Amino acid sequence: MPPLIARVQHGGPTAEAFSGLDFSVNANPYGPNPVLLRALREAEHAHYPDPTYRAVRGRLAEWHGVAPREVALAVGASDLLHRIVRAFVPPGSTLLSVHAPFGELARAAALNRAEVCVVPPENLLDEIRPGVALVYVGHPHNPTGHRHSERELEALAAACQRAGALLVVDEAYAPFVPACRVPRGPSVVRVLSPGKAHGLVGARPAYALAAPETVERLDNLAPAWHVPAGTAAALAALPEAGAFLTETLPRVREDAEALAAALRPLGPVRHHGTPYLTLEVGNAVTVASRVLDCGVKVRDCASYGLPERVRVSTRSPQENARLVETLGAVLEARHG
Repeated sequence: MPPLIARVQHGGPTAEAFSGLDFSVNANPYGPNPVLLRALREAEHAHYPDPTYRAVRGRLAEWHGVAPREVALAVGASDLLHRIVRAFVPPGSTLLSVHAPFGELARAAALNRAEVCVVPPENLLDEIRPGVALVYVGHPHNPTGHRHSERELEALAAACQRAGALLVVDEAYAPFVPACRVPRGPSVVRVLSPGKAHGLVGARPAYALAAPETVERLDNLAPAWHVPAGTAAALAALPEAGAFLTETLPRVREDAEALAAALRPLGPVRHHGTPYLTLEVGNAVTVASRVLDCGVKVRDCASYGLPERVRVSTRSPQENARLVETLGAVLEARHG
């Protein structure tokens, strides 16, 4: 039997009621995208969806220039990552991650009794050798914002192909940064969760682009009707939903840059164009708790191996000003 593993920490709501300002979730604050929201609401909820999701796969395949057999649907990237680990990471094998992996991937590996090794980007190619089952790359990474160039991704894909490993490129935050082509090939799985960019995280739309053999194995691990009708409809509407991104993502970038500038007097900031950034505050767990007492929620980065940093994601300029004021007061009180 799989071991009992505690749920991982995430930003966003918890069991405790919270009615303040939440900066712990990395999503477009100008959402939800009305095109996707309409598709979600107008979906056929009274009947089961097509168990093969043929039309949805076809729409996404045409949009990406791939075959429908290269598209796997899911409810959230977490679902895909758990299935990827079950299908391709045997017990006792090794999973490499550039920086700390998304918590659900680490939990999936633990449930499958696999080992997770965190390696710096400059050492990754040297570590990809036979015995490594999977290499995980956040593109860009959460929370550091690090991302690879097209040449680096091609080199990683080639190294994984030689070693018999799978390269998983998590593109949850890719729409927020300049476009970068991700290579295709039998060793590459692209994981896309567009709810972040479209401000629709509650619907949990997600899908993967991969070789047909990989998609077949992922589908084999999914139960019947694993994607609700509304989420499937939102996925099918993605090709027509781009105007919202064109309008709002430049505003998100500007707001995030302004927030980074406003926070720099409080401590070292790391920001690389994503809606989120990290601030060095000392004991991040303590600071996050005290900020929460003031009605503002941030994400401490202790679980990412960065115990001295908190992560925040931009909201409106007025709300960002409240965050800066609150963090400033908490940090001043600690050092006063």
